[in-house]
Amino acid sequence: MTGAKNHFRSGLAAILLGLNCALSSAAAAPASGIALHGQPKYGPDFKQFDYVNPDAPKGGEARFAAIGSFDTFNPFNIKGQAAAGIGQLFETLMVGSADEPFSEYGLIAESVDVAEDRSSVVFNLRAQAKFHDGSPITADDVLFSLDVLKAKGSPLYRFYYASVAKVEKLDERRVKFTFAGGENRELPLIVGQMPVLSKKYWQERDFAATTLDIPVGSGPYRVERFEPGRFIAFKRDENYWAKDLPVSRGLHNIDRLRYDYYRDVTVALEAFKAGSYDLRVENVAKQWATGYDFPALSKGLAKKETFSHQRSSGMQGFVFNLRRPLFQDPKVRQALAYAFDFEWSNRNLFHGQYTRTRSFFENSDLAAQGLPSPEELAVLEPLRKELPAEVFTAAYEPPTAKDDAELRANFQQALKLLQEAGWVFRDRKLVNAKTGEPFRFELLISEPTWERIGLTFARNLERLGIEMTVRSVDSAQYENRERSFDFDMIVNVWGQSLSPGNEQREFWSSAAADQPGSRNLAGLKNPAVDRLVDLVVAAPDRASLVARVRALDRALQWNYLVIPHWHLPYDRIAFWNKFGYPATVPMQGVQLETWWIDPAKEAALGQRGANGNKAN
Repeated sequence: MTGAKNHFRSGLAAILLGLNCALSSAAAAPASGIALHGQPKYGPDFKQFDYVNPDAPKGGEARFAAIGSFDTFNPFNIKGQAAAGIGQLFETLMVGSADEPFSEYGLIAESVDVAEDRSSVVFNLRAQAKFHDGSPITADDVLFSLDVLKAKGSPLYRFYYASVAKVEKLDERRVKFTFAGGENRELPLIVGQMPVLSKKYWQERDFAATTLDIPVGSGPYRVERFEPGRFIAFKRDENYWAKDLPVSRGLHNIDRLRYDYYRDVTVALEAFKAGSYDLRVENVAKQWATGYDFPALSKGLAKKETFSHQRSSGMQGFVFNLRRPLFQDPKVRQALAYAFDFEWSNRNLFHGQYTRTRSFFENSDLAAQGLPSPEELAVLEPLRKELPAEVFTAAYEPPTAKDDAELRANFQQALKLLQEAGWVFRDRKLVNAKTGEPFRFELLISEPTWERIGLTFARNLERLGIEMTVRSVDSAQYENRERSFDFDMIVNVWGQSLSPGNEQREFWSSAAADQPGSRNLAGLKNPAVDRLVDLVVAAPDRASLVARVRALDRALQWNYLVIPHWHLPYDRIAFWNKFGYPATVPMQGVQLETWWIDPAKEAALGQRGANGNKAN
């Protein structure tokens, strides 16, 4: 996930909030947008976002690849595999801009009234807002959406909306949310990003089940046709009710979007080079470095480009399941990190493309640096007894090995830590000193690219007497095992926004650790971390948010939840040369919904394929 705040709109979006001036003397006038801290960038009379082309032509078709299969059109519960792109059918009350840390503007909600203390918010719905069946979007739909998402949706929604104390229908187009006590500036925004579902459609259906019935949405695209396991195609709704709104201008330019399913990423790459689809975001360093050497690229018919961004890279790494007795001792987790040789992997597997990740909020001003600042210490000091001592005395750095000598020293340090944790060498195997049980575990993966990385790591662990097997399963089985925490170690990415908040509870809180489907995959239960998360959520301004997030970062780092991997400060995108796109890339990175089909470029392509030939 690009993060919780980008959950609802094609992996690239956000939200907004409000309150009722008629009901509270402390309320402001209705606003078209709101920011978590300070004022939103765009005023009430803005015409479009700065990173779009408002004159982009409409038309054409774009094809994309998806991996695995799908068996449901309901992306809001934890059952089944949702179809690629299905989120485009649904809309939220507010929508975020990609060139701000966290601001939102009206979509279904025309305006919002926000209480001065953010204890409540009123959303004023647009009269023209409607579902695909022509029915108006009303307050009843908003109330229904909250209820069904909390009752039958993914655990994400229960955590997100847990602080909603009451929701009221003021009239057909006005809804008031009242929040439970406590400081939480983000709550109006959190509610603003809630998807609004059709009560008329869903109330007669089982929301918790999988379904291939095409749901009634309100978004810019509709499902045109599909074949389970093979493809799904969408058609732009020419009568889309919000197409002329400022938040929509310059977006959703392509008439048809098609997602074809492939067995794995290797097969998908070859299909791209053969011209079977149009664009791919490349996540595999080796493929980016060596996999695009085909004639069409050298002839300019296809392109590969990098687009810089300023968003947080979050944390990717090998994740320990702390629910397993094997990994409950932090010395064990620390020891295994010494066996991962990032420098060798970067040179030999990744062609030197990556930078080592050390922070859970990497590539942002939220990442902890050096020793704690006075502002961070003010946050951490009351929790000193519940935190590792290193939080206060050292800057976290993952182990490095510039050469074989340093790698050998890392192995020696790993063995020392393992011995302190009660493990000994016997017959070239590491065993528990008390039980004699061997140190053995499984790395669960679903993508072939992780096999070579996992096996390299396994060979290093073997030198410590540890047996790690790399088990590859299909995407459906992987997701089911991840949801039920049925793994020893997996690879995960915690995407982070530039304004962390309520989603951190689902990532790290004790309450989420035993909730199937939550993103506390490590199973962390730590009262100090719980308190730090609460402080992040309650941050009254940007300066305090930065200090509190950095404090949380330190606590997570020194708990050794993951073996950190690597990151990039840019997006790698390969595409057939038929697209136009804005000159401006916002801080959140490329927004594919701003791209369009360039008729002249598409005509120049003609019939295409890996050989670079084209029809006249």
